[in-house]
Amino acid sequence: MTNQTVKIGVLALQGAVSEHLRSLERAGAEAVSVKRTEQLDGLDGLVIPGGESTTIGKLMRKYGFIERVREFSEAGRPIFGTCAGLIVLAKEIEGQEEPHLGLMDMKVARNAFGRQRESFETDLPIKGIEQPVRAVFIRAPLIREIGEGVEVLATYNEEMVTAREGHLLVSSFHPELTDDYRLHEYFAGMVREFKSGAAKG
Repeated sequence: MTNQTVKIGVLALQGAVSEHLRSLERAGAEAVSVKRTEQLDGLDGLVIPGGESTTIGKLMRKYGFIERVREFSEAGRPIFGTCAGLIVLAKEIEGQEEPHLGLMDMKVARNAFGRQRESFETDLPIKGIEQPVRAVFIRAPLIREIGEGVEVLATYNEEMVTAREGHLLVSSFHPELTDDYRLHEYFAGMVREFKSGAAKG
């Protein structure tokens, strides 16, 4: 199962797309830049990268991605949202009436760590990964509340920053901006499990 080839897309509407592609390839996946909805058909998993969540949400609506990504998720195909991608996946966003995808049972706060000048790096212990992962926080969101089915994988200063709900994975930070690709490797493992039918998220 470990050597099974999986095809993972990175939503290429905004954000650090090439860095995610590189990290996924290092994690042993075939990585594809996704700019059109029909590209979702051939994928085993999807990454929604950082950027500006409102802009990403608008572009997803404009190009027909909202319904198609919801269908992708309903089929049990894994999705990994980083930074703004975490906000896009959330069922509830503080100070905003409507969610974007509304898939993951959590309430999130945008820019909870402050503005760009308050960006920082840290070594973050993550459940399921042996050694701490190098995490880059840039105007990062926070997970404020979670539903019963959501498992917290990492906290920073007692705040939730990485979580998983079945086939959905999120991180407040940017795992693609370092040479540490182990969180991408973790996600690729989720995708392999889905593909092999070993886990039904």
